[in-house]
Amino acid sequence: MGKEERYDVVIIGAGHNGTTVAAYLAKCGVSVCLLEERPECGGAQETAEPIAGVRIQPHAIGNYGGSAPGWEQLELWRYGFRMDYNPREMVELALHANMLTSDGLVPVPEKDIMGWAKITGLLSDPPFYKDLMRATFWCPPHPPEVELNEHTIPYMQVYKQHQPDMWTKELLEMSLFDLMDEYIECEPFKVNQAYIALVSGAHGHMQGVGIPALCSVATVIPPAVAKPVASRGNMHGYYHAIFRCAVAHGTVVRTCCPVEEILVEHGRAVGVRLRDDATWGAKKIYANKAVISAVHIKPTFLDLLGTRHLDKGFLQRIKDLSLKGGSLYMTHYLTRERLRYRPKFRIKPPEEWGSFVGGFFPMDSRKIYFENVENVLGRQENLTIPPERAIWGMVAAELYDRTQPQSTRPGFHINGPLWMMVPTPEYNVDGLYAMDKKNDKKKWDEYMRQALSCVVENLDDDNLVRIFSDSPLEQEFRNTGMLGGSWYGIRCDRDEWWNERPLPELARYRVPQIEGLYLAHQSAAHPGGLCLMAVGYNLMHILIEDGIAKPGSWWYPSPWYIPQQGKISAAGR
Repeated sequence: MGKEERYDVVIIGAGHNGTTVAAYLAKCGVSVCLLEERPECGGAQETAEPIAGVRIQPHAIGNYGGSAPGWEQLELWRYGFRMDYNPREMVELALHANMLTSDGLVPVPEKDIMGWAKITGLLSDPPFYKDLMRATFWCPPHPPEVELNEHTIPYMQVYKQHQPDMWTKELLEMSLFDLMDEYIECEPFKVNQAYIALVSGAHGHMQGVGIPALCSVATVIPPAVAKPVASRGNMHGYYHAIFRCAVAHGTVVRTCCPVEEILVEHGRAVGVRLRDDATWGAKKIYANKAVISAVHIKPTFLDLLGTRHLDKGFLQRIKDLSLKGGSLYMTHYLTRERLRYRPKFRIKPPEEWGSFVGGFFPMDSRKIYFENVENVLGRQENLTIPPERAIWGMVAAELYDRTQPQSTRPGFHINGPLWMMVPTPEYNVDGLYAMDKKNDKKKWDEYMRQALSCVVENLDDDNLVRIFSDSPLEQEFRNTGMLGGSWYGIRCDRDEWWNERPLPELARYRVPQIEGLYLAHQSAAHPGGLCLMAVGYNLMHILIEDGIAKPGSWWYPSPWYIPQQGKISAAGR
């Protein structure tokens, strides 16, 4: 076995971001080596099978990528992926027609549903929904010489062109609540959308990210997906397709290959050195053109690079990046019967439609929203509010495609995940293991069972077979890319968004102090969260600018992309 290997590009981390970059580059004819620390690739797209015939989603479940250019550019249908989605076709927002509150169902007036449809671009002819999503997520940050204002920020241009009556400079100062207050009256509906934003991307209450928060919600509900669990085969199926695409175009994948160090010579990244326990024989793998880190930002700079190549001031700013975006405690429930709504939450009788399809609870008012936010993000402590006031979201067995059941064991049903926002482990005032001791796990499993039982009537011992749960720390250990046990990346507000994310000089994915080193993880690149193929698509603009990739006619850049002065334009001629 040779001691060294050489490729054009070496990518560290084979989660969905690293694999997307590999697929794009390999399709350009670039030789790529994709390195993964774990025995299997996929990162947060993982589907786990804790017992035979029972599948759970401990991390990602919703397809936040329906508007991604990568579906067409990488032709993922050729590699087995299928998705029910047509952004030009209006889908009834029936899933949000009734909100789950402590007093029962609250219907959302038709005018409020139309208000939501208006601000998400569904009412124009043709709808500009897809353009809005792409302008918010699938668009690289502008070069530093471009002033950011209401005339240059991409999503502002979309509103100005397609919905001028909404376009106002004040949009740049709004929170999602501020924006919804302009067009929607139903308070439980607004709380529902703000909570989805809270656990999906830009927080619903943060000033200055109203549109990114709006789009964080809109990417994961109709029409972006036909169901909350829309893509057939779910996220694991998506990852298999992107992986097959990368391999089909020549990407070399090495699993069980943790990276010890990014090799830097004369200020340039030239490859990586594998850890001694890596299973691959060649311990040094060289890169002719670039090294791309698709692992989260703090280990990239603090462990793989360190003080030898970066000044102390810059490293301190990396250390100071806030990870206080909150984490998620996840549970799945194996039951003998399908879960059923309590009578006050039923729209129809049980024999017609009484089984539980999930939702969000309790959506009473923003007062209860802020109680939860203050507990988790303010005091950073384990939940002290009563279970009946703890906000949760849930996907039930009814929402999975019948051809992709989560339980194939006869007579059993798997419901989940049910997720609840909790403090990030590293910042929990009760310590890193505050939710992970054996008795604590039992306590929090029971807490979440009580919370779900506010809406479900048959989660008793006779029906419940087993609870599968993942604390944020367990998620982090089982998936090294899950920063803080969540998919956020870093805190989602105005000073860590787009051209500010994660630091202004890193916003365009380059590392200025080290030539040939690029970033491709949700904590280190725009956007955070689970916008599928967004980091890879955005990074491609920069790699084309630097002459690392030359795509064929299948490539098209973001219409809002602005090339950097003195660089090759990713828009071609």
